[in-house]
Amino acid sequence: MPFIASDGAIGINYCPMTESESRMQELNTAGDAARAGGEVLVKYFRTGVVADHKGDSETYNLVSIADVEAEQAIVEVIRRKFPDHAVLGEESHHDDVQSEHLWVVDPLDGTNNFVHGIPHYAVSIAYYHRGKPKCGVIFNPSRGDWYEATADGGAFHNGQQVRVCDSGTLDEVIVSVGFYYDRGEMMEATLAAVRDLFYAQIHGIRRFGTAALDLAQVGCGLFGAFFEYQLSPWDFAAGVLFVEEAGGRVTTCLGEPVPLQKSDLLVSNGKLHEQLQGIVGPHLPDSMP
Repeated sequence: MPFIASDGAIGINYCPMTESESRMQELNTAGDAARAGGEVLVKYFRTGVVADHKGDSETYNLVSIADVEAEQAIVEVIRRKFPDHAVLGEESHHDDVQSEHLWVVDPLDGTNNFVHGIPHYAVSIAYYHRGKPKCGVIFNPSRGDWYEATADGGAFHNGQQVRVCDSGTLDEVIVSVGFYYDRGEMMEATLAAVRDLFYAQIHGIRRFGTAALDLAQVGCGLFGAFFEYQLSPWDFAAGVLFVEEAGGRVTTCLGEPVPLQKSDLLVSNGKLHEQLQGIVGPHLPDSMP
C-alpha cells in the first residue's frame, strides 16, 4: 500500500505473501502444469502411440514418447513460475529429493492403460516444501476428472470436497490393489495378500493400473483401501496428500511413515488401517527388485 514519508516522498509498504497465498500460487501452477501435460497425452491417446520397454528386466514396464513430451511440458510450466525449484520426475528430471522446494511429477501414470487405449490414466503433480506435501493435483484428461488437495485445505474432486468412506469393517468395502511389474516374488506376495483379504470377506478387489487414481478414489470414498508392495514417489506423492486431506491414513504396509522414495504403500479410510496392516504386512517381500 502506498504511503507518504516524512520528507514527502511516496513509498510502498512491502507486504510479504502469506502462506495461504503462496500455496494458491503453487496449486495454480500445479494445475496449469497438469493441463499442459494432459494436452500432450490426449493428443497421443487420440492418434495412437508406440511404446518401448524401460529395461530388459522389466518387460511389462512401458514408456512412450507421450510420457517424455508430457513431462517436458509440465516442467516448462513449473520452471517459468519457479525457476529455482527442484523437480523429481519419472522420465528425465531427477533433482535432489532433499531440496527445500521440490515438485514430484508423474507425466503419465497408467502407461499400460494408455498404450492399450484404456481411458484410465493420469497426470500427477505434487509440491513439497522441506519434505512435506503442500499441494497436489491428479488429472485424468480423457475423462475430465480433476482431483486436488492442499495441506490443511481439504481434498476436492471436480470442485466438490470429498471424504473417505465411513466403513468400520472389511466386509463393507472394496479394496484396490496394484501390482509391480515383477512376475516373481512380488506377484506371489500380492496374490497371497489378496487371498487373505477375500478370506476377511471384503466385497471385492479392483486392479485399475493407475496408482494415483486409486489413491484419489480412496479419498473419494469409493474404495475402503489400496495397497501395493512397490511404488515410486511420483506414483503416490499427490495421492498421499489427497487421501490425508480427505480424512484417510497413509503408511507403509508395516505401519511406518512413507518416505519420498521407492516404497510399499498402504492407504485406507483410517478405521480399517490396523486390520489391513495385519493382512498385507506379513506378505511384504523381504527383498524388492
